[in-house]
Amino acid sequence: MSVKNTQSTIGDVKFLIYEVRKEKNYGFIAINRPEVMNALNIEVRKELLKVLDFAEKDDSVKALVITGAGDRAFSAGADVRMFQSMTPFMAREYLRITKGAAERIENFPKPVIAAVNGYAIGGGLEIAMACDIIIASDDAKFGQGEINVGIIPGVGGTQKLPRHVGVKKAKEMIFTGDLIDATTALNIGLVNSVVAKNGLMSAVESLVAKIVSKSPLILRLSKEALNRSVAGLKDGLDYESALFTLCFASNDQKEGANAFLEKRKPRFQGS
Repeated sequence: MSVKNTQSTIGDVKFLIYEVRKEKNYGFIAINRPEVMNALNIEVRKELLKVLDFAEKDDSVKALVITGAGDRAFSAGADVRMFQSMTPFMAREYLRITKGAAERIENFPKPVIAAVNGYAIGGGLEIAMACDIIIASDDAKFGQGEINVGIIPGVGGTQKLPRHVGVKKAKEMIFTGDLIDATTALNIGLVNSVVAKNGLMSAVESLVAKIVSKSPLILRLSKEALNRSVAGLKDGLDYESALFTLCFASNDQKEGANAFLEKRKPRFQGS
């Protein structure tokens, strides 16, 4: 845990780094599980909600930056180990927390910038897409790889990805589970810009400086208005959730999770 002058107020945070960079008027959040490429478990999502609540109340924080600890990954997505024994009922509870974290970012009243340093896959990409702006390092990789472990995206991927890249490209990415590189992500509109890896935070801080110089009130109203431009998204997200939980009643889901963890090719049977 790394929290500057906030630990007693924010409480225990084990899997995130949170720093208030008051001289630059922004809060810095890093998913801090580099040993598993910053995979997202339930605890990470709960801690993210806690940090977001704290940052919203801090008037010195006029924007947030979210990234991944280390230099390999923003986040490689959900921790597949928890999917091995998950039931549809457990999946519904899982979504309550995971979708809550993504929705909290998307509706956070201050601008949120994703600094993608390496892999942003599955739930990691969904977290990045929940942010207002994505700045990527030139070695970043993006994908919705859930199909490779026998599930569908469940935290907005089927709904938000086509809004970023178009339905045809989103179908290709979700149907194949393949990764795309940073240049492709830029060309199809998934990210705002691509910069050299060693200049990622410098580029992000330059953007943050420009944003935080604006009126906090007008920024908030602008974000609310822009979010309203995708009205109808909620119905799609609810339907995605219903289908995601259904995956956990299938044999293929268990086979996909087990094969991933056993580092072998899955043998899907369509049941």
